[in-house]
Amino acid sequence: MTNSVLPMRVTRITPLTTRIISLTFEPVSKLSLPPVVAGSHIDVHMPIQGGIIRQYSLTNTPGCQTHYQIAVQRENHGRGGSLWLHNQVSVGDILNIGIPRNLFTFSEMAPHHVLIAGGIGIVPIWSLARALMQRSSTWELHYAAPSQAEAVFFDDILMQSGKRLTSYFPSNGQPRLSLSSLAKNCRTDAHIYCCGPNRMMTDFDINFSFFPEIQRHKEHFSAVANPEKHDGFEVVLAKSGRNIHVKSDQTILEALREAGISAAFSCSEGVCGMCETRILEGVADHRDSVLTADEQRRGETMMICCSGVKTPRIVLDI
Repeated sequence: MTNSVLPMRVTRITPLTTRIISLTFEPVSKLSLPPVVAGSHIDVHMPIQGGIIRQYSLTNTPGCQTHYQIAVQRENHGRGGSLWLHNQVSVGDILNIGIPRNLFTFSEMAPHHVLIAGGIGIVPIWSLARALMQRSSTWELHYAAPSQAEAVFFDDILMQSGKRLTSYFPSNGQPRLSLSSLAKNCRTDAHIYCCGPNRMMTDFDINFSFFPEIQRHKEHFSAVANPEKHDGFEVVLAKSGRNIHVKSDQTILEALREAGISAAFSCSEGVCGMCETRILEGVADHRDSVLTADEQRRGETMMICCSGVKTPRIVLDI
């Protein structure tokens, strides 16, 4: 786990929709926080299931250093973190919070930006939009949700975006978002940014595949693939010379931790990038959503929390 954590107090909990709440964290000490960067997220450490860490995008205005805010959608299935935050956390509670990290930045040189959000995926997308407004960049926002009532931040977005916003709320009689149509009518020199449920992300990959990879940016909230299935393999740790056997029901990260070896990690799902490790020998079977397709093909690094190997052994820079 990362040591870059701060004890922070929950100072406000605000309902945003029937399923989404906003939580505000302020430092226990009165020190200034690392500034919020557009598209960044924080780790929230939760004392459940033996201790888990979940990632949430920041909703603050970029540059803020007094507090951190997140929006959490209640999920009745999956990893359990959202239910705990909805049901167990109260104003005054102190949690360990990681300093902001960012895997979802925008291109300073892009002539135009196309922002696409689905549901709770609006959180990092709206952060990017506000940063683009600060720089007077040209952009457009496409926001899809089942209904306007479930579209978090919609009133503020409408007021600040004006004609740059196109909304897609089927329950309100609006058409559904068609990524196919959007891609066909998109400026070829634009940079495109997408965040939403896995189905939307898959459609994004398909429909915008003709754009150069450098112009496509995306943020996943959950794992896009299950950990690699295997019969067991060997991991050689170059720095210590140790040889670790990874059993068929383990990830590399789990095997290392079982052997008492410290390794940085956070999400354990290949979405945060914390466990990225350099490969010195061998071929990885990538299952993460952090590395680009080109980076995965080069095979220089891997996420050891979810990816496996295509060779009998792999040598890592650990």
